[in-house]
Amino acid sequence: MAGRGPRTGPARDLTRSKPQSTILAERRDEHRRAALALARDRLLPVDAGELARTGLTAAQVQERVAAELTNAVPHESSRSMWAIVRANVFTLFNAVLGSALVLVLLVGDPRDALFGFIVLANAAIGVVQEYRAKRTLDRLAVLHAPRALVLRDGAEQQIAVAGVLHDDVLLLRTGDQIPADAVVLSAESLEVDESLLTGESDPVTKAPGDTALSGSSVVAGHGAARVHRVGPDSYASALTAEARRFSLVNSEIRNAINRIILYITWALVPIIVLVVNGQMSAHGGWAESIASGKWRVAVVSAVASIVAMIPEGLVLLTSISFGLAAMSLARRQVLVQELPAVEGLARVDMVCLDKTGTLTEGRMELAAATVLQAVPGWEAALAWSAAHPNANATAAALADRFTVPPVQPPLDVVPFSSARKYSAVTFGPVAAGTWVLGAPEVVLAGSGNSGVAGAGLAGAGVAAALASAHEAAGRGLRAVVLAHRPASGVETAAPATAGNPGEFSLAGLEPVALLAFREKVRPDAAATLAYFREQGVSLKIISGDNPRTVAAVARDVGFDFEGDGYDARNLPEGLGELADELAGVSVLGRVTPEQKKSIVLALQQRGHVVAMTGDGVNDALALKHADIGIAMGSGSAATKAVSRLVLLDGQFSHLPSVVAEGRRVIANVERVANLFLSKTAYAIIISIAIGVLLWRYPFLPRQLSIVSSMTIGIPAFFLALLPNARRYQPGFLRRALMFSIPAGTIVAACIMAVYSFARAFPDPRLSADAAITTAQTATTMTVLLVALWVLGALARPLDFWRALLVAAMAGGLVLVMAVPFARTFFALDIPSGALLAVTIGVTAAGCLAVELLYRFLLARGAVSKRE
Repeated sequence: MAGRGPRTGPARDLTRSKPQSTILAERRDEHRRAALALARDRLLPVDAGELARTGLTAAQVQERVAAELTNAVPHESSRSMWAIVRANVFTLFNAVLGSALVLVLLVGDPRDALFGFIVLANAAIGVVQEYRAKRTLDRLAVLHAPRALVLRDGAEQQIAVAGVLHDDVLLLRTGDQIPADAVVLSAESLEVDESLLTGESDPVTKAPGDTALSGSSVVAGHGAARVHRVGPDSYASALTAEARRFSLVNSEIRNAINRIILYITWALVPIIVLVVNGQMSAHGGWAESIASGKWRVAVVSAVASIVAMIPEGLVLLTSISFGLAAMSLARRQVLVQELPAVEGLARVDMVCLDKTGTLTEGRMELAAATVLQAVPGWEAALAWSAAHPNANATAAALADRFTVPPVQPPLDVVPFSSARKYSAVTFGPVAAGTWVLGAPEVVLAGSGNSGVAGAGLAGAGVAAALASAHEAAGRGLRAVVLAHRPASGVETAAPATAGNPGEFSLAGLEPVALLAFREKVRPDAAATLAYFREQGVSLKIISGDNPRTVAAVARDVGFDFEGDGYDARNLPEGLGELADELAGVSVLGRVTPEQKKSIVLALQQRGHVVAMTGDGVNDALALKHADIGIAMGSGSAATKAVSRLVLLDGQFSHLPSVVAEGRRVIANVERVANLFLSKTAYAIIISIAIGVLLWRYPFLPRQLSIVSSMTIGIPAFFLALLPNARRYQPGFLRRALMFSIPAGTIVAACIMAVYSFARAFPDPRLSADAAITTAQTATTMTVLLVALWVLGALARPLDFWRALLVAAMAGGLVLVMAVPFARTFFALDIPSGALLAVTIGVTAAGCLAVELLYRFLLARGAVSKRE
């Protein structure tokens, strides 16, 4: 990953047409919204005042249920079972090998159909893994809150979220998640966290007439709201309509393998014609072959050439590698929703990070408490504010530090209001006096001009408090002051109660403590981001929050930059201009959901492989369009649905282990790809040569099966599981072909040399059929031994386990040749005399040529030593 530059070649087509499934799903959403609008228009009129007092009546509930004005949302966020089966079964690879399998079963010996197990295993692994991910995903509810509290027939009722109806009156309490879009009817210090929707971490105060959006949560106060948009018509559903459509992750390994199979498929047509013609001619010509039934042998020989040309085991082994990596990550609470996503993160060279809920835990924490004036009882006053049932997010963050409130109940209370920007409480003897907690510039505005004793001293304290608050704000912290007025000081003109707070006076207050708050940063965020920087991965923080707040969090997690963060409202709209602007910016605030998606697309247009992390609905579009989307387990279900990886326990520190798994998969698959593609290369060369020369094919399909198993399939499986920490390097296919094509040419030359000798100088003591069997055995021995040397070269450096693996494969080949049953099953008859001598000599020359090729490419860096 280190030093990764922009990809060369044409840019990705970012404007390609939508798939048919997406178009159909969007049409269904449009029809559903139109139907909802029509149903709303047909409802009987509702008296707003009566509705606010009693909620919906039983008749009104039945009317809305009949009109389907419910909050039920179709579950389209994960792939259907049919889509999973279709994607893993109906592939080009399976089509080619499946057709060959049917031909062999129809006209040949079932023993020549062993390659069919590869087709079944590959499809089964992909289906099972993706189905497991689907089941995990489907268990994630669209909304976290399973029940909603509504007012119906004048009584409170707990109902399922899907059962919320249009015009229902929601009763909102602290901690509730709002299940549908609603208009606030009444509010008492009601504050709503909309960070999952907007990225803005500060709670939003709601007043009567304001809209409360689905997916947001009540963090302080209480109130009631009238539902006016339900189901797919709600804000959260509309925002995620595009995001929930499934799309494949971009995988270099899968793309390279698919490209190879595509090229081979195009080459198969002329090669099959050439091979079939050659086989028919080798059996006496077309007329004689058809008349005698030898055309069946010709077809089986043609199938053998086809199977040999397709790297079927490479597709299977890649699926197994991805599947085992996914299982390993699942044990670490990382859900892999599509197998190649394991590889994807190892290729990433740009990570875009959402702030709220990803780098931070989405809640406030006390950063510092500066005592300006030690007044007895100040800690108890803060503890009371923190423990209040309707404490806002800022006051609640005091609970860890201040735990012992006054024993006596308060005499008077002024609840917090965003309009006032403070709360106040008056206690008796122990914490005597009035305590005010709020914004310094508001709480201290009247201090120093009160006319009470000590005003000069108070003025100096006020100036110091305001200066400290300004300095804290410059660092992205939220500053709150606790001020005190003694019981003998200025009193309110009327009882300072929730019902009559407007008469409360701020005169005579003295600052006691300045409290600085910040968002609680995840403890593992800094170390994880430091790891990415060490690996040469660029990082960008993009958040909907205030740029200054984003900048403060960025510095907390180790970002080194100047300024207070970039305001995304100044970003250009064009992708090219946006990419230019992003080149010099790493921390951005006030970013809208559409801008997050545009940022991802702009970075991809410049050749970056982009990962995006997030937890909110506002991140869903960017997560979907990123090469690798990573969702936090505590985030919205819509976000999890479109992500490739889900950190189920929300631990950001899992990402390095995901990178390590991806590196192991890429490096090991590249190593074994050389084995498979070498076989493809020599199979193509032999097929063309045999077809041109009109010779009988030198192998049976079952003989090629043992070659593939003993020198490629079995050892490749174990090699793919070994540790490998080599960093990702682009050019997987180019490097693989640089080794496999020359190596395959060497093997093909050895096969043709031995086969030519066997045909030119047959043993006169053998019958024609026995001579053919001996020649096939000689070529099988040649390819087995030379391919075994290829395996030994690619397995280097040879530690104990690798050496044991190579030795075991060599021992297995000896057993196949030595055991009578195995020789009979695979139709082998060991040659003797001159043919045996030539086979040994050609094999030795082939092994030497492979060794020289490996050393040459190693010196040039075309193959690398595995770590």
